[in-house]
Amino acid sequence: MSLQRFARVSVEQPTHAICVVGTKLEVDVFSCAPKGCTSFDVNGSAGVVVKTSPNLKGSRRPTSSSKWPLDGKAQVVVMMNAPSSSIDDQKVRISYYGSKEGPALGKAVLYLTGIQISLVADTNRSGKLGKSKAESDKKNWTWGPRGHGAVLLVNCDRDGPQTKGTDKDDNKVLNKEDLKDMSLMILRTRGPGDFFVQHQLILHTPKKDSDKVRVFLASGDDSLAQYEMVLGPRKASRVLEPVNGQQDRTFYIEGLAFPDADFSGLVSFSVTLLGRAHQDVPEVPIFEDTVVFRVAPWIMTPNTLAPQEVYVCRMEDNKEFVEAVATLAKKAKCKLTICPEAVNRNDQWIQDEIEIGYIQAPHKTMPVIFDSPRNRGLRDFSLKHVVGPDFGYVTREPKDGIVSNLDTFGNLDVSPPVTVRGKEYPLGRIIFGNSIFSRPKGTELIKVLRSFLYAQTVQAPVELFSGWLLVGHVDEFVSFVPAQDRKGFRLLLASPSSCFQLLREKQEEGYGSAALFEGISEYLLSLIGKKKMTIDDILSDETLSQHNDYVESCINWNRGVLKWELGLDEEDIIDIPQLFKLQKVPSPGDLTQVTSKAEALFPDLVNMVVLGKYLGIPKPFGPIVNGHCCLEEKVRSLLEPLGLDCTFIDDFSTYHVENGEVHCGTNVRRKPFSFKWWNMVP
Repeated sequence: MSLQRFARVSVEQPTHAICVVGTKLEVDVFSCAPKGCTSFDVNGSAGVVVKTSPNLKGSRRPTSSSKWPLDGKAQVVVMMNAPSSSIDDQKVRISYYGSKEGPALGKAVLYLTGIQISLVADTNRSGKLGKSKAESDKKNWTWGPRGHGAVLLVNCDRDGPQTKGTDKDDNKVLNKEDLKDMSLMILRTRGPGDFFVQHQLILHTPKKDSDKVRVFLASGDDSLAQYEMVLGPRKASRVLEPVNGQQDRTFYIEGLAFPDADFSGLVSFSVTLLGRAHQDVPEVPIFEDTVVFRVAPWIMTPNTLAPQEVYVCRMEDNKEFVEAVATLAKKAKCKLTICPEAVNRNDQWIQDEIEIGYIQAPHKTMPVIFDSPRNRGLRDFSLKHVVGPDFGYVTREPKDGIVSNLDTFGNLDVSPPVTVRGKEYPLGRIIFGNSIFSRPKGTELIKVLRSFLYAQTVQAPVELFSGWLLVGHVDEFVSFVPAQDRKGFRLLLASPSSCFQLLREKQEEGYGSAALFEGISEYLLSLIGKKKMTIDDILSDETLSQHNDYVESCINWNRGVLKWELGLDEEDIIDIPQLFKLQKVPSPGDLTQVTSKAEALFPDLVNMVVLGKYLGIPKPFGPIVNGHCCLEEKVRSLLEPLGLDCTFIDDFSTYHVENGEVHCGTNVRRKPFSFKWWNMVP
C-alpha cells in the first residue's frame, strides 16, 4: 500500500527494517535520543537515499556542522532504489550530540533489507503491460483520455468443446485461445532469496468480489495443466509459494460478471507481505500492493455504424423476404446468416430475441449477444448456433420467469453519438420504452433488464413512452439513419400528421380515388380486420382521424423527450408518413378491463433495417399515383437527398399481418466504435 511506513531506532541495539523499493520509510530519530541531546546527524550507505521530512525542510543547519537541531519535528525519510542482494546489506547511522562540542552521546544503527514487490497490469490501457507512473495509477481507476486503470473482459465466448454455457462457466483454462480473452497481471518480486523463504506473500481480492472474477497462475511449461486457479468463487485469497528472490509470476484474470445493480464493475487485487518477529506470535502485514481492474461494459451499436453481418430466419412462407434481405446484404457487402426452420422453430422475430453488441479491452474486442428473456422458438439459437470462439453471450432473466412484450429487444435501441448541453455521449444513449405513463397498472421494463442497461454506464439510457402501442416497441415509431451533415444522423419518427398532409395533397391533385392496399387480396386483409381504403375514405374517416390524433400526441411526447435527452433540433428529425388504428385489448394487470392500443394501419415505414446507406423499408402498399406508390415516393424524397438508397421489401403476408415488419424480422452485427469506452467521462 502507498502509506508511508515507520521505523523506530534505538541507541541500545541495532534495529532492522524492510524497505520496499520506491516507497518511503519514515525513521523516528527523536524518541530514542539520549538525555541532553540537542542535535543529530544521519548518514546512509551507498544504496540508501536519506531525505529530511517536509517538517525539516524549513529548518536551518548550523553553518559550521552537518548536524540538525533535535526537536519534536525531527524526522528522517529513507528510500532504496534497488533491492538488496543479501539481508541487512544496507544501513542508516544516526549520531546524537549535546549542546557542547564533544563526542556523540549515542548512536543508533538501522539495518535495511531492500525488496521489490509489485503487481503489474495494463493500467496505461496500451494493450501491453507497463510500469505505472505512480502508485495511484494502479489503485484508483479513472475515466477519460488521461485516465488510468486496467480493463477486464467477461470471458463469455466459447473457445472450448463444451456444449453448454461459456468459458466463464468452468474453472480451467481450455486452450491458448481462452487465455487471449483474459487480462494479464504480473507479480514482480526482487530481493534476497532467503528473505522470501522467511516471509509469506498472499494474493487476495475482497470476498464480495471473489465470485465476479477468476485468476489463474501460470507455472512450468506451456502445458494447459500448468494454469492453476488461485482465486475465484468462494476462494478470495491464496498463500503463494516462496520465490527465489528474482522472479515474475504471471496471472491470467477472467471476468465472470458484467456490471449490474449489485456490482460496480470494479475489482481489486492485492498482494500482502506478512512477517513475524518470533515464531510464537502471529504474522503482521509489512507491505501491500494493489491494482484495480474495471470489467468492460456491454456496448450497443447504432445504425450509423457499418454493418458486418445480417441475420434473418427462413420460414415456410417467407422465401421472397429472405431473398430481398440477401440482396440488400450483398449491396452493403456484409455477411448473411440465415437461421433455418429447424432452429428457429417457427419464430421469425429475431430482432426481438437478441441484440448484438460488443465488449472491449485494450488487448481485445469481441462481439457479444445480449439474449432477451422472451424464450420462444429462437431461445436456443444464440448459444447453440452463434456463440463460439470470440463471440460472446450474456442474458438476464427474472426469477419468476414473467416477461412482457416490453422485455423483448424490438423495444431496445441506441442513438448515435450525441452532445447534450455540453455533455458528450460518444457511444450514444440506449433507448427503451415503458407503458408506466398510461395506467396505474401499466407495465415497464423488468428490473433485471433495466438494472443491467443502466449499470453499463457508458450509454446512459433514455426511457420513452411506448405503452400506447399494441406490441409496445420503440422500433415501431423510432429509427436512426446515417447522414453526412449536421450531427451525422437523422432521427426518423412515425408521423400521422405528415401522412394526412400527403394524402390531402394527393386528393387536391385529383387522386382521391387511389386506394391503400392495392395489390393485397381482400381475403388477406379480412384476416387482419382491414380493408382497401381510398384516399377519400381515409380523409373522411373521423374515427381514424381521432385515433391518429391520439397517436400523434403520444409520439409528440416522445419527440420532446428525444430532443431534450439527445440534444436534437427539429432539423435533426424527419417525419415519416404513417397511420395507426386503435383496437381494444385486455388492460395490463386487470384482464376484466379493456384498453385501446395502436397498431400500424399499413406496413410501418419506420420499422426498417439500416445497412450503411442501404435501407430495407417495409413496402407500404400505398395509393398509386402516376404509376408509383405515393408513400414510397414521399419516403424517397425525404431520405435519398441524404445519400441513402431505399429498397422497399414486401413483408405484408409474413410479418405485417402478425404486427411486425422488416426490422423485427432481421438483426445486424455492426463494426464497433473506434472510440474506446474508457476514454469517455460518464
